[in-house]
Amino acid sequence: MNTRLQLRGMTIEVQHLASAHPAPDAPPLIFLHEGLGSISMWRDFPQRVADATGCAAVVYSRHGYGQSTPLSAPRDVRYMHEEALSMLPALLDALDIEKPFLLGHSDGGSISLIHAGGAGRELSGVIVMAPHVFVEEVALSNIRLADEAYRMGDLRSRLARHHRDVDSAFRGWNDIWLHPAFRDWNIEGYLPAISCPILAIQGEDDEYGTMEQLERIALGARDVELVKLADCRHSPHKDQPEAVIASIASFVADLLNN
Repeated sequence: MNTRLQLRGMTIEVQHLASAHPAPDAPPLIFLHEGLGSISMWRDFPQRVADATGCAAVVYSRHGYGQSTPLSAPRDVRYMHEEALSMLPALLDALDIEKPFLLGHSDGGSISLIHAGGAGRELSGVIVMAPHVFVEEVALSNIRLADEAYRMGDLRSRLARHHRDVDSAFRGWNDIWLHPAFRDWNIEGYLPAISCPILAIQGEDDEYGTMEQLERIALGARDVELVKLADCRHSPHKDQPEAVIASIASFVADLLNN
């Protein structure tokens, strides 16, 4: 079921998915998409995860994405902090959700980690796929290529199917990542305060980050399980869906059964 939530003067697109095999008293999974993502770009992955884990899924398009309110101004360097520490808590309160699992991809993974370490709220667990905790040149190089593909190739037309305002979605991500002030962005300081278990998944062929991202999460946080996938790029849930879903289902089952 898709709904529209009025939140802090903005319309936020939200999707609620029930599990085909609901687990008693299981908390929901909150899905946080990548820097160019939306509800529709997850495709059937949230439903598959809900069915495999027994948890209901709540999927939403952040401000500037999908059918949510487009941006009215350029993003700030701390846009992921704002989402993690202000917008996400407001959304959880509006939906009366307590102690959820967070499942984030790329920017969504970073937002999940900031929320877990800085929002002061209890979580059942955090699952991150290809998260960023610091900025690497490999990411910036490929974000520059994405800008070229958007201006000169077919990336704009492909993204336009998923976003109410495709320029808002793309420029809001691309421009701030390539801003000189973003080069020093780093969220490692949030990791020691994360009290819940973390499952961190990354592809060995990730074009936006090296395995140093996962290694720093394991070094900084107290309870981390790493999954490194061969033959997998920046979107593990698309390149290796079976392995990813199996890892998530095992992680969630262990926590629900303890």
